[in-house]
Amino acid sequence: MRPLFFLCLIASNLFAAEAKRVFRAGAATSNITPKLGTPLIGGFNPRGSTHIHDDLNARCLVLDDGETKLAFAIVDNVQFPREIHDGAKELIHRATGLPKQNILIAATHTHSAPSLRGPSYTVLGEPWDDYQKFVVQRIADGVQRAFNQMERARIGWGVGEVPDHVFNRRWLLKGGQKVTNPFGDEETAVMNPGRYVKQLLKPAGPVNSAVYFISLEATDGRPIALLGNYWLHYVGRTMTGHVSADYFGIFSERMKELLGHPGQDPPFVGMLSNGASADINNNDYANYGKQRRYEPYEKMREVAEDVVQEVLRVRKSIKHRDWVKLGAAQSDLTLKRRRPSPELIARCRRVLANPIPDSKDYQREAIFARRALDAAKWPETTKALAQTFRIGDLGIASLPFEIFTEIGFEIQKRSPFKETIVIELGNGGLGYLPSPRQHELGGYETWLTVSSVEKDASPKLVDTLSELFSTLKTRRDESN
Repeated sequence: MRPLFFLCLIASNLFAAEAKRVFRAGAATSNITPKLGTPLIGGFNPRGSTHIHDDLNARCLVLDDGETKLAFAIVDNVQFPREIHDGAKELIHRATGLPKQNILIAATHTHSAPSLRGPSYTVLGEPWDDYQKFVVQRIADGVQRAFNQMERARIGWGVGEVPDHVFNRRWLLKGGQKVTNPFGDEETAVMNPGRYVKQLLKPAGPVNSAVYFISLEATDGRPIALLGNYWLHYVGRTMTGHVSADYFGIFSERMKELLGHPGQDPPFVGMLSNGASADINNNDYANYGKQRRYEPYEKMREVAEDVVQEVLRVRKSIKHRDWVKLGAAQSDLTLKRRRPSPELIARCRRVLANPIPDSKDYQREAIFARRALDAAKWPETTKALAQTFRIGDLGIASLPFEIFTEIGFEIQKRSPFKETIVIELGNGGLGYLPSPRQHELGGYETWLTVSSVEKDASPKLVDTLSELFSTLKTRRDESN
C-alpha cells in the first residue's frame, strides 16, 4: 500500500502544480511621434519633417508564465544605439523589477522617422537630444502600461507565406563585371542595380517569404495582441517631409481593425517586427521597368494588407495554449570595429580637398569620405548583445544589426526549437551584418561605416545564439 500511496501523493502534487499554473499577457501602445520640423533620416541627407502622415509608436507586449516575465518593445525608427536601449531598460527595470535580459527592444527600420542616433550617424558618444530622452521615457511607459494591463491569457503562434513582396536587392553582373565603390575599390555585388538592369546575372543571396506571428488572447477568446515578423527591409515611397511608420505601422493598425473589438478596453495591440532582411526589398529587378508605378503609400498598404490577410488566415488554424514556459538568455560579445587604414584616410582627405561640383559620384564619395574620417576616431572594439527568448517550443533570436537573410537562415538552422523567429536591430544599431561570403562580394551593405564591425562577426554571433538557445532548451527540458 505504501508505494501506491506515494504514487498517488506525487500525482496529486503534480495535478495541483498544473492547476496553479497561470499564463498572463498585457499590451500597450506608446506614441513617439515627433514635433513637426524634427529632421528625418533614412537617406544620405537628413530632411525636415513637414507633415505627420501616420503616428510613430513603441508597441509593447509583456508575457508572464508565473515564474518568468518577458517584454517586447517594437519601436518605429530606422535604428538606434545601444545607449538608448539600455536607458529604456533601466527605467523599465526600476518600475517593474523585470530583469534587463528579459527585455527585447527593437527598431522596425522605417525610413521616415527622426534620428535616435543623435545629430550624426558616425560620431559616437554625443549627449542625448530631446527626442532621444522623450523616446526612452515613452518606451518605458509603454512596457509599464503593458504590465498594468496583464490578464489571464492564452498564447499561440504560426507561420504563413507571403512571397510576392520579397526580393534580394543585391545582384551579380554578367561576365564577372565589377563596379567601383566610393573608396575606389572594385567589387562584384551591386545594390538596387537599376542602372545595370541589362547586365544582371542573378541575385547575390536568398529571400525568406515566411511571415511569423505570436497571438495572444484572453481566456474568453478576446484578442489581446499579435506580434508579427516579416523579412522585408521596408517599403518606402512616402512624400517628402512626411513622418510615417511605413508598412509596419499600417500592418499594426489594420490588424487592430480586423482582430480587435470596437471599444475594447484595454485596446488590442498589433505589432510587426523586422526579420533578417538587410539585403531584401520589394523591388523585383528581374522584371525591372515592367511593373506599374505606385502612388505614395499605395505599395505600403498593399504589402501590409497581404501580410495581414495571411496572418489572419493561418491564425484560424493555430492552437492557443493555456500555458507555456518562458525563458531568456543573452551574451555580450566584444567585436572589433572596422576603421579606415592610413592609406584610406589619406585618400578621403584628398577627395574632400578637391570637390567636383554637380557630380553625383563625387557627392557619394564625399559623404563616405567624411564618414570614414569619423570612423577613424571610433574605439577599437564595441559590444554586441546576442539575445534569445524561449516561448514554449518557439525560439526568438535578436541581434543589434541589419541581418542578411542567409545569416537568418543559419540562425534558424542552428536553433533546437521547432520554430525560430529572428528579430533584427534589437538592443542596438551597429549597421549591416553581412556574412564573410557577402563581404567578399562587396556592395553597399559591406562598405566601411555602413558595416561597422569585423568581417568575421556573423559566425561568432550565430555560434553564440546557438549556445544560448541550447541553454534555454536544457533549462526547459530539465523543468519538465
